[in-house]
Amino acid sequence: MNRSDSIVIIPTYNEKENIENIVRAVLALGTPNSQLSARPNGTLSTERTLNPKHSTFSILVIDDGSPDGTADIVKRLMAGEYAGRLFLMERQGKQGLGTAYIAGFRWALEHGYDYVFEMDADFSHDPADLPRLYSACHDEGYDVAIGSRYVSGVNVVNWPMGRVLMSYFASKYVRLVTGIPVHDTTAGFKCYRRRVLETIELDKIRFKGYGFQIEMKFTAWKMGFKIKEVPVVFVNRREGTSKMSGGIFGEAFFGVMRLRWDGWFRKYPVSR
Repeated sequence: MNRSDSIVIIPTYNEKENIENIVRAVLALGTPNSQLSARPNGTLSTERTLNPKHSTFSILVIDDGSPDGTADIVKRLMAGEYAGRLFLMERQGKQGLGTAYIAGFRWALEHGYDYVFEMDADFSHDPADLPRLYSACHDEGYDVAIGSRYVSGVNVVNWPMGRVLMSYFASKYVRLVTGIPVHDTTAGFKCYRRRVLETIELDKIRFKGYGFQIEMKFTAWKMGFKIKEVPVVFVNRREGTSKMSGGIFGEAFFGVMRLRWDGWFRKYPVSR
């Protein structure tokens, strides 16, 4: 039986600067923490506390053949203190963000997880926000929770202004064309309930880059699943190299028209 009902999927390619730190930060959530408190006599004692909202998370790292040794770092952590909570899927070569997540979704369903998260390895997504996404689905009953940069203004730190504007107006464009009631349509920080991934026909998801993020949200919405945007602050990576490119945005931009066409003529499964 799984020790957790939640799995965080983290795709990687050359993330040796970040992977150990992000693993430790996520797997520390909900585990016993040492806190210093004052005794009546003025001395300090160490107390053990638990996160009341959620027990623990597990992690699945999907590495696309990183030549920098990212997978080796994960294997070392798996063999040590995180055995049974940290898992690794190794793939040959860069096969795209979308295919990595779909492989991770299938793995998570096969292993019985009820809440499946998407998250970047570079700390642009704050691990401390994971319990808030979990709560939106587990406690509030939403089917998809999105860590949104734009639902309460523009919450992006250390991005060049041109990139901020490109991302912000891309989401506006997607919302205008498709009608989807989501402010941050390209967000990659999300939680899915199990039934969403079981209902979506994953073989029919076409996009591989950031268009994948749009297509998954659009498909979940068309199927009638309940979506909540949870406001988060997105911080540009401090270590490693960004994988963003103009081609990624191009796929998302032109693919939106195809999604709109599908919305008119494709018959989507209905959420149970």
